[in-house]
Amino acid sequence: MHSAAKAYGVVSQAGLPPRELEAHVLLKAAARIQQVLDEWDVRKAEFEPVLLNNRKLWTVLVSSVTEESNPLPRPIKQNVANLAIFIFKRTLELTQEPDPRRADVLVQINRNIAEGLRARAEAA
Repeated sequence: MHSAAKAYGVVSQAGLPPRELEAHVLLKAAARIQQVLDEWDVRKAEFEPVLLNNRKLWTVLVSSVTEESNPLPRPIKQNVANLAIFIFKRTLELTQEPDPRRADVLVQINRNIAEGLRARAEAA
Protein backbone atom coordinates (compact mmCIF):
# COMPACT_ATOMS: atom_id res chain seq x y z
CA MET A 1 0.00 0.00 0.00
CA HIS A 2 1.22 3.52 -0.73
CA SER A 3 2.49 5.27 2.37
CA ALA A 4 0.12 8.22 1.86
CA ALA A 5 -2.90 5.93 1.56
CA LYS A 6 -1.63 3.87 4.50
CA ALA A 7 -1.31 6.99 6.67
CA TYR A 8 -4.79 8.05 5.60
CA GLY A 9 -6.13 4.65 6.62
CA VAL A 10 -4.35 4.62 9.99
CA VAL A 11 -5.61 8.07 10.91
CA SER A 12 -9.14 7.21 9.75
CA GLN A 13 -9.20 4.41 12.29
CA ALA A 14 -8.64 7.02 15.00
CA GLY A 15 -12.24 8.10 14.50
CA LEU A 16 -11.64 11.61 13.18
CA PRO A 17 -14.37 13.21 11.08
CA PRO A 18 -13.49 13.08 7.34
CA ARG A 19 -12.53 16.76 7.02
CA GLU A 20 -10.35 16.59 10.14
CA LEU A 21 -8.74 13.43 8.80
CA GLU A 22 -7.93 15.07 5.48
CA ALA A 23 -6.60 18.18 7.22
CA HIS A 24 -4.42 16.05 9.50
CA VAL A 25 -2.90 14.07 6.64
CA LEU A 26 -2.27 17.21 4.56
CA LEU A 27 -0.58 18.93 7.51
CA LYS A 28 1.57 15.89 8.19
CA ALA A 29 2.74 15.81 4.56
CA ALA A 30 3.43 19.57 4.67
CA ALA A 31 5.46 19.14 7.86
CA ARG A 32 7.55 16.37 6.33
CA ILE A 33 8.35 18.50 3.28
CA GLN A 34 9.11 21.50 5.49
CA GLN A 35 11.51 19.46 7.64
CA VAL A 36 13.51 18.50 4.58
CA LEU A 37 13.55 22.10 3.35
CA ASP A 38 14.60 23.43 6.77
CA GLU A 39 17.48 20.96 7.02
CA TRP A 40 18.31 20.76 3.33
CA ASP A 41 22.04 20.12 3.71
CA VAL A 42 21.54 16.97 5.78
CA ARG A 43 18.12 15.80 4.54
CA LYS A 44 18.12 16.47 0.79
CA ALA A 45 18.20 12.71 0.10
CA GLU A 46 14.68 12.61 1.61
CA PHE A 47 13.37 15.24 -0.82
CA GLU A 48 12.13 12.95 -3.57
CA PRO A 49 10.47 10.44 -1.21
CA VAL A 50 8.53 13.16 0.66
CA LEU A 51 7.48 14.76 -2.62
CA LEU A 52 6.25 11.43 -3.93
CA ASN A 53 4.38 10.76 -0.69
CA ASN A 54 2.67 14.14 -1.06
CA ARG A 55 1.79 13.32 -4.68
CA LYS A 56 0.27 9.99 -3.61
CA LEU A 57 -1.74 11.76 -0.94
CA TRP A 58 -3.06 14.21 -3.52
CA THR A 59 -3.87 11.31 -5.85
CA VAL A 60 -6.07 9.79 -3.15
CA LEU A 61 -7.58 13.18 -2.27
CA VAL A 62 -8.40 14.22 -5.84
CA SER A 63 -9.80 10.78 -6.63
CA SER A 64 -12.15 11.05 -3.68
CA VAL A 65 -13.17 14.64 -4.32
CA THR A 66 -13.89 14.20 -8.01
CA GLU A 67 -16.00 11.04 -7.66
CA GLU A 68 -19.50 11.48 -9.00
CA SER A 69 -20.94 10.51 -5.62
CA ASN A 70 -19.01 13.25 -3.79
CA PRO A 71 -21.53 15.91 -2.71
CA LEU A 72 -19.17 18.88 -3.13
CA PRO A 73 -20.25 21.52 -5.65
CA ARG A 74 -18.73 21.15 -9.10
CA PRO A 75 -16.64 24.37 -8.85
CA ILE A 76 -14.93 23.10 -5.68
CA LYS A 77 -14.26 19.74 -7.32
CA GLN A 78 -12.72 21.56 -10.28
CA ASN A 79 -10.56 23.74 -8.03
CA VAL A 80 -9.22 20.70 -6.17
CA ALA A 81 -8.54 18.95 -9.48
CA ASN A 82 -6.66 22.03 -10.74
CA LEU A 83 -4.58 22.16 -7.56
CA ALA A 84 -3.78 18.47 -7.92
CA ILE A 85 -2.63 18.99 -11.52
CA PHE A 86 -0.36 21.82 -10.35
CA ILE A 87 1.02 19.65 -7.54
CA PHE A 88 1.66 16.75 -9.91
CA LYS A 89 3.49 19.01 -12.38
CA ARG A 90 5.56 20.73 -9.68
CA THR A 91 6.45 17.36 -8.14
CA LEU A 92 7.65 16.07 -11.50
CA GLU A 93 9.73 19.22 -12.04
CA LEU A 94 11.26 18.95 -8.57
CA THR A 95 12.11 15.29 -8.91
CA GLN A 96 13.89 16.05 -12.18
CA GLU A 97 15.61 19.21 -10.91
CA PRO A 98 15.57 19.40 -7.10
CA ASP A 99 15.24 22.98 -5.89
CA PRO A 100 14.06 23.52 -2.30
CA ARG A 101 13.00 27.09 -3.06
CA ARG A 102 10.37 25.84 -5.50
CA ALA A 103 8.88 23.33 -3.05
CA ASP A 104 7.59 25.93 -0.63
CA VAL A 105 4.38 26.28 -2.62
CA LEU A 106 3.53 22.62 -1.99
CA VAL A 107 3.78 23.19 1.75
CA GLN A 108 1.60 26.30 1.52
CA ILE A 109 -1.07 24.58 -0.57
CA ASN A 110 -1.32 21.68 1.88
CA ARG A 111 -1.52 24.05 4.85
CA ASN A 112 -4.12 26.28 3.20
CA ILE A 113 -6.33 23.38 2.16
CA ALA A 114 -6.03 21.86 5.65
CA GLU A 115 -7.00 25.19 7.21
CA GLY A 116 -10.06 25.38 4.96
CA LEU A 117 -11.05 21.81 5.80
CA ARG A 118 -10.76 22.49 9.51
CA ALA A 119 -12.81 25.67 9.20
CA ARG A 120 -15.56 23.75 7.36
CA ALA A 121 -15.44 20.99 10.00
CA GLU A 122 -15.88 23.54 12.78
CA ALA A 123 -18.73 25.26 10.97
CA ALA A 124 -20.59 22.00 10.45
